[in-house]
Amino acid sequence: MKITDIEELRKIANNVRKNIVEYVYKAGSGHPGGSLSSADILTVLYFNQMNINEKDCKALLRDRFVLSKGHCSIALYSILAQRGFISESELNGFRKIDGILQGHPDMNKITGVDMTTGSLGQGLSVANGMALTSKINHDGYRVYCLLGDGEIEEGQIWEAAMTSSKYNLDNLCAIVDYNNLQINGTIKEVKGLDDIEGKFKSFGFNTIVVDGHNMQQLIDGFETAKITKGKPTVIIAKTIKGKGISFMENKAEWHGKAPNKEEYEKAIKELS
Repeated sequence: MKITDIEELRKIANNVRKNIVEYVYKAGSGHPGGSLSSADILTVLYFNQMNINEKDCKALLRDRFVLSKGHCSIALYSILAQRGFISESELNGFRKIDGILQGHPDMNKITGVDMTTGSLGQGLSVANGMALTSKINHDGYRVYCLLGDGEIEEGQIWEAAMTSSKYNLDNLCAIVDYNNLQINGTIKEVKGLDDIEGKFKSFGFNTIVVDGHNMQQLIDGFETAKITKGKPTVIIAKTIKGKGISFMENKAEWHGKAPNKEEYEKAIKELS
């Protein structure tokens, strides 16, 4: 399945956003802000870019995806439901004690999840291992890893970046969901991490900067990554935390809280 129609991709992303709001509200907990900011990125990956098949989710030559910012699991679960890896009804079990859709994704329980994540900073290391395996075995599959901009304050990310470059992992594409907010405020306020593009360049990455809510720019960025040889690529996707919901946009407090009934109804109305 490869969808090239931009309007259709936008509709899918909007449905993903509806599910994010719906099931964070029903669970009474979750991380809506960064999930909403990554919805367009995930839509392009799962419906336009990745070589995957929901009917053969363990295919050896499938592309892999690692959600390094694992707390935004509801975004991944929503895209998996849209693509048919899991049923919509399973979303009702999000963050429920008897459900399989935990607060962080579990590869042993959820169809279509390639890696269990949750401890921030570790995803790129895992993605390196997958990409290196693909190269050693001449399998040809690509590996995608979604990072948070707050997450890349973790030192392990930069150790992993050195490894990506050392082994010329041109089948690896990292994506930074650059919404400029994390749990306690802006990136600058918390850690002062700046010039993300320059940092990745200095670690040997091909860097691409896009509007993370522009489907065509995302597609073009991923296509450029595919033809880049001899080095890994990072797509720095400039996004808006809480994208699509007026009272959540660019608000750090929506990093990890659920809407109340009034807020939920307003959010769904806006998305509709």
